[in-house]
Amino acid sequence: MSFRHFSKKQLDVLTWWSPQRRTARFDGIICDGAVRSGKTLCMSVSFVTWAMAAFSGGSFAVCGKTIRSVKRNVASPLLSILRELGFQVEEKLSGNLFSVSLGRKKNTFYLFGGRDESSAALIQGVTLCGVLFDEVALMPRSFVEQALARCSVEGSRLWFNCNPEYPQHWFYREWICKVRQKNIYYLHFLMDDNPSLSPAMRERYKKLYSGSFYDRFVLGKWTASEGLVYPFMSEDQRYCEVPAADFEEFAVSCDYGTVNPASFGLWGLYDGCWYRISEYYYSSRREGVSRTDEEHYQGLCELIGDREVSRIVVDPSAASFMEVIRRHGKYRVVPARNNVIDGIRQTGTALKEGRIRICRTCGDCMREFGLYRWESGGKDAPLKENDHAMDDVRYFVATILNSGDEGFFVFASDR
Repeated sequence: MSFRHFSKKQLDVLTWWSPQRRTARFDGIICDGAVRSGKTLCMSVSFVTWAMAAFSGGSFAVCGKTIRSVKRNVASPLLSILRELGFQVEEKLSGNLFSVSLGRKKNTFYLFGGRDESSAALIQGVTLCGVLFDEVALMPRSFVEQALARCSVEGSRLWFNCNPEYPQHWFYREWICKVRQKNIYYLHFLMDDNPSLSPAMRERYKKLYSGSFYDRFVLGKWTASEGLVYPFMSEDQRYCEVPAADFEEFAVSCDYGTVNPASFGLWGLYDGCWYRISEYYYSSRREGVSRTDEEHYQGLCELIGDREVSRIVVDPSAASFMEVIRRHGKYRVVPARNNVIDGIRQTGTALKEGRIRICRTCGDCMREFGLYRWESGGKDAPLKENDHAMDDVRYFVATILNSGDEGFFVFASDR
């Protein structure tokens, strides 16, 4: 990897800790802002060069949402750069650590994943000289605070980067709003601060997001979600007729309900795009009669017809319905990935990129796109109404369209 030049903010991140800088008086640094703004790379390089300048024989932590993500997003590109800069690097993948040497100095960097509340236990007991949090806003507060408590060595420093979330998020309220109180150096990044990002790529990212996600990921604002979840789907041209084509593959996504509506979407793959070509939508309140698992299964079979489907993705809480599908032995059923906010984000991007399209034969799905809204009050949560087709679409995107996400990572090492 080679660098042509750094932006002013990137250079600031790389050198803020230097004794010659006035910013060296701070105990840590926070970099937030737009996606693809060049925060992570310069921060990780700066973190290691500071560690090698300030300590020898020390232990440090590099934290991400998961071990896979921290290896892929931070460690893999970082180790390649460190070697180019003349550092000696030793990787121990099975132990989730790497060591860096320069002359007589050698330090160890441990990798941690802060996925949920239980992750705090993973970092207990270690004594650290510093910690780097990549995408700290995605980590639970208990994990972050436990890692901070481990930084008890004199001269230790704290490093945070993230993309913005909603303004009531604990990290925004407790850290970004209190940077002076906590003696933290704060830098806000925009895409223009990344000189390696071309104008064409900046425009592409601007087209991928809308609403609060545009404000956060493009403008870098900590802003509340409000209004329609998918406002761009109010445009008629977002919907299409069913292609007159031989589909390459079929799949079904299901949001199951007895009292609440059940929504099943039939998807067909053609020329790199998945089309939601038909649907089964049954509301017991609208029809006046509830249906059993077996009756919903019959509706599923009628939706599929004589097509051969590769898999049926089902709401993971619908254990009894999945068991009915398995018992009949006709279709392969898998539980859906169900991270709501990540799924909404992925679905919005897939719709804007044209990787999925909704056909006009899916009337209830089109109706819900026009009604699906965020809760008021500033927290990231959609209203639990008019969300059944929205959930089955989200299950499809998260589980089938993005099935490779978090599935592997690559480490490049010199032989």
